[in-house]
Amino acid sequence: MSDVLAGSVLAIARMISRAESGYEEAAQALAEIYKLSGKAHIVGITGVPGAGKSTLVSSLIKAFASDGYKVGVIAVDPSSPFSGGAILGDRVRMNDAAQSCQAFVRSMATRGHLGGLARSTLQAVDILDAAGYSPIIIETVGVGQDEVEVVTAAHTIAVLSAPGLGDDIQAIKAGILEIADIHAVSKCDKPEAAATVSALNGMMALGTVKASAGWSTPVLPVSSISGERIDDLKDAIGRHWMHLRESGELAERQRSMCRTRILGTARHLFHLKFNEDVEEIEKHIQAVVQRDMDPSAAAYRLLGWDNEARAT
Repeated sequence: MSDVLAGSVLAIARMISRAESGYEEAAQALAEIYKLSGKAHIVGITGVPGAGKSTLVSSLIKAFASDGYKVGVIAVDPSSPFSGGAILGDRVRMNDAAQSCQAFVRSMATRGHLGGLARSTLQAVDILDAAGYSPIIIETVGVGQDEVEVVTAAHTIAVLSAPGLGDDIQAIKAGILEIADIHAVSKCDKPEAAATVSALNGMMALGTVKASAGWSTPVLPVSSISGERIDDLKDAIGRHWMHLRESGELAERQRSMCRTRILGTARHLFHLKFNEDVEEIEKHIQAVVQRDMDPSAAAYRLLGWDNEARAT
């Protein structure tokens, strides 16, 4: 663990691999790492597929690194249907930026976990945090309605839309418009970008989105390819971090993040418990199939709760 804290890239990569694999011997080290984390600014980059999130993250790596920041990136990819591993497109696209800026980029597979994040994403963030990386960027899968989990995993949420894809409407349907602290519109050199910016600003003006106290959500056109206005987005991310700390909102976001992690771990342990006790769950399934027991009663018995608990 000392090598992780010293910033050894190899040690960090190995610790993240152990977190992903769920090795029991890593649990104590991860617990200690968590206690030493909590200093980094965690930035979530989300949006519908095709918006250009990976290219944007590559540009942000360069922009933050030019200001002397030690940038970490966790790019969450959909799992390969064949190997269960991550589809490594994000890592390939970000490789040049990471090497030139000495950033740490890790691609992680969802492995069936819903919510746009991998189960061990936040443990990987802890590791980078303890190793001195900040900001730490989480790029989500890009799966629409399942993607909003990132709102309770990051301090600042930037939602990326692309012109001409109907992203303004899609964002509302997917439930991700509301979570944005910052809106970015890619391909700002295209004529359609101005229309998307105008549509998003119109939704803000109509009160479609509940604004955070003291923070006005900006809508920023950017070009990840040319780098045009990427500094504006970087500066907006920095301003939002300052706003959270000065307004006291940071503490509430931290509480929300901790709550999500506790409940997420509880759900994971629940699944592990019943995956290991196949005979018991099969017995209850059979009882429900035969109508000897209703599904709720079966669930309560599996949890070890009595009928009184069910009644309440």
